[in-house]
Amino acid sequence: MNIQQSFRNAGNTGTLYLVATPIGNLEDITYRAVRVLKEADWIAAEDTRQTRKLLSHLEISNRLVSYHEHNKEASGAELIRRMEAGESVALVSDAGLPAISDPGYDLVRAAVEHSIPVVPIPGANAALSALIISGLPTDKFVFVGFLPRDKKGMAKELSLWKDVQATVIFYESPHRIVKTLKEIREAWGNREVALVRELTKKYEEVVRGRLDDCLQHLDEVEPLGEYCIVVGAGEAEADDREAWWQELTLEDHVEFYIRQGEDRKQAIKRAAQDRGVPKREVYNQLL
Repeated sequence: MNIQQSFRNAGNTGTLYLVATPIGNLEDITYRAVRVLKEADWIAAEDTRQTRKLLSHLEISNRLVSYHEHNKEASGAELIRRMEAGESVALVSDAGLPAISDPGYDLVRAAVEHSIPVVPIPGANAALSALIISGLPTDKFVFVGFLPRDKKGMAKELSLWKDVQATVIFYESPHRIVKTLKEIREAWGNREVALVRELTKKYEEVVRGRLDDCLQHLDEVEPLGEYCIVVGAGEAEADDREAWWQELTLEDHVEFYIRQGEDRKQAIKRAAQDRGVPKREVYNQLL
């Protein structure tokens, strides 16, 4: 068991700060992020050239070191050694939150294993920014990130998320966006989708519609910029909806949702939706 109390660190180790950086608009960095970057003993960056531009804009000249997929073992071990010696490290990615679709996870894991405090410095994130402007449901969502490049791997990954009753978010590059959308269309059908690109930049754009609509749009307009693909959930088949609860009593059906963390009112509503009856009918039967 590992219990961290971020602001009551009485140990002799340093701290690993996960610092969010702008995803486009430089105004999106927080006051706290700037302070931590100025105070950290080391700034570990996925791409030091990209990060140096940001630091120059912010007039920060702290020591900058490289930490990326190809040197994470050697660089990570050195950063852990320095934090164990009491020095602090601010980890940044090229844009957005570190440890999301980049090797920052490995450094976080190593820090936890060495009882080094890990503190988030929140800020901009492309996936969540795309989700909230997509117009698709935000109550439940899954972030998948980049799909595998090969067709077989992509098909296998898509099959894992086909039936999830949640909005699904992917990242994709402009030169692969059409291929990826075609694969999603083939695997999942013509679902609702939002293509979000150039977030927070001058040419920010959201294309909303069905997958076929978006593919037609990209056939007419050249894909440019990094994309977030936000895909709506598919319609659950009636037989699938019934399969898991049909042997339950009404009381047990409602209790199931309560155990999942729903309050009683919401549990009754969901049970009623499963059974295709008014929630008032369920409520009355439970009196």
